Amino acid sequence: MLVTDRENELIQRINQGDRDAMAEYLQFRRGDLLAVILNKMGMALRNKIEADDIYQEVAAGAVQKMDELDFSEKGPFGWLCEMAQRRIIDADRRFSAQKRAKHKEVGIHGSPEQSQIGIANLLVASITSPSRAFSRQQKEFKLLHAMEQMPEDQRTVLHMRYGEGKPTKEIADSIGKTDGATRVLLTRALKKLKNLVDEDE
Repeated sequence: MLVTDRENELIQRINQGDRDAMAEYLQFRRGDLLAVILNKMGMALRNKIEADDIYQEVAAGAVQKMDELDFSEKGPFGWLCEMAQRRIIDADRRFSAQKRAKHKEVGIHGSPEQSQIGIANLLVASITSPSRAFSRQQKEFKLLHAMEQMPEDQRTVLHMRYGEGKPTKEIADSIGKTDGATRVLLTRALKKLKNLVDEDE
C-alpha cells in the first residue's frame, strides 16, 4: 500500500509518543485493519464475535500502550496487525475454554467472587504488561481490587463482554444503550481498570 503524506505525518507524531496521532492513525487505517482481522478470523470465531469488537480492543490497547511501542523493526500498522493476531488467538482460546467449562459455569446468579475472578482471568493478559515482575495471582488480586472501585455500569459491561463473551450489540440491548455508546463505555471501562491497576502498583 502506498504511504501517503498524511500517513507519514501521523507516523512521525506517533514515533514522538503522540497518543492523539495514534488515535487518528487507527481511524485512518481502520478499513485496512478490519480487513486483516476478518482474514485471520475463522468462521467459527466470526459466529461468536464481530471483527469490530477485536478492532476496538486493539484500538484501546494501542493508545494505552504507547509508551511500550518500539517501531524500530516495523511500522505502526505492522505492530497493530500483530496485536490483532494476539487478540484473535486470545478470543479463540477464551471461547474454547468457555465451551469446555460450560458444565462448571456458575452463571449470573452464582457467587460474585467467582464471577469477578473469571473476568480477571480474561483480562490479565490483555491489559497488563507481560514484563511485569509480579505473578499472575498478584495481577488477578490487583484486578479484583480495582474492579471493586469501578462504577456499577462499567463492571456490568466488562462482565458481559469478557465474562460472558457477549457481543456489544447484545450488551447494548441489555443495558438500554446504543451499540456505539456501549463500545465507548467498554473502552472507558478498560481504560479505568488499567489506570486503577497502575495506581495500585
